[in-house]
Amino acid sequence: QVQLVESGGGLVQAGGSLRLSCAASGHTVSSRAMGWFRQAPGKEREFVAAVTWTGGTSVADSVKGRFTISRDNAKNTVYLQMNKLKPEDTAVYYCAQGGGPSIATMPSAYDYWGQGTQVTVSS
Repeated sequence: QVQLVESGGGLVQAGGSLRLSCAASGHTVSSRAMGWFRQAPGKEREFVAAVTWTGGTSVADSVKGRFTISRDNAKNTVYLQMNKLKPEDTAVYYCAQGGGPSIATMPSAYDYWGQGTQVTVSS
């Protein structure tokens, strides 16, 4: 089993920044890709960003230029730096471990999920 615990969410004004962290423990597989997804009320879960073991990244068009994903393999931790936040970024943000080493954008490609952390951006 793999446990993923997100932290760093909260309430921020539009234009502000937050950094989310995701700490992995248990039977982690360090070669797997890691991803961030988000889900707003009444909407489907959507891809935000993902990172490979070697640091390759992919970011959704809706957050490109504002969000950055990174990972510290020694600490089994993945980060999502979110800048220039907008009200439409409001959602629960989830960390997930991929089923393989490559980046994937579909939730079904991820095996383990955290419990989520709420991000609320006020206008």
